[in-house]
Amino acid sequence: MKKETEDEHYWIEAFRNGDEKALAHFFDIHHKALCYFCNRLIDNNAEAQDIVAECFVKIWQRQHTFETARSIKAFLYITSRNACLDYLKQLKRRTTRQEDYFRQLEVVDITVLNHVVESEFLSILHQEVALLPDQCRKVFSLIYFEGKKTDEIAELMDLSIKTVRNHKARAIELLHHSFLKKGVSDALTLAIFIFLNKK
Repeated sequence: MKKETEDEHYWIEAFRNGDEKALAHFFDIHHKALCYFCNRLIDNNAEAQDIVAECFVKIWQRQHTFETARSIKAFLYITSRNACLDYLKQLKRRTTRQEDYFRQLEVVDITVLNHVVESEFLSILHQEVALLPDQCRKVFSLIYFEGKKTDEIAELMDLSIKTVRNHKARAIELLHHSFLKKGVSDALTLAIFIFLNKK
């Protein structure tokens, strides 16, 4: 925990001092989750990526005003949320989904919070899945990210159904251990495993 605090202090100081490596550091941490977050709100992936890029330009222009990594994260989400709302306001025609999000963004911020949590959840999950043993990672990704069924995966990977199930169980066990070891909050851990066990 002490090392994580020291690392955070290092990166925020470097960011405040104009070190572009620090900008890249925060970009790597937040970019994927922010793009997912914005795309969920405006239902336009290309525009979502443009919005996120502009948000990173804005934090760089205000680099001296941030004192913690948390304040950078909060600014990115608030700014991207506002940019998504502006984008939806300017659309002359909105899809049904965009119209729903527009109404929610105008009146209820809990929707935004839910998407932040979901984005964080997916970001953490993708990072940890990448560290799984090869076969476990492939099976897990096919099930949870591509929606494949056990028998489909068995045929695709030339494995028995029992072996596929064993890889799935092993992946979940390793992820659970990793989340607990990294100190992921009990609430987020619970949310992750509710999600995993739905499949």
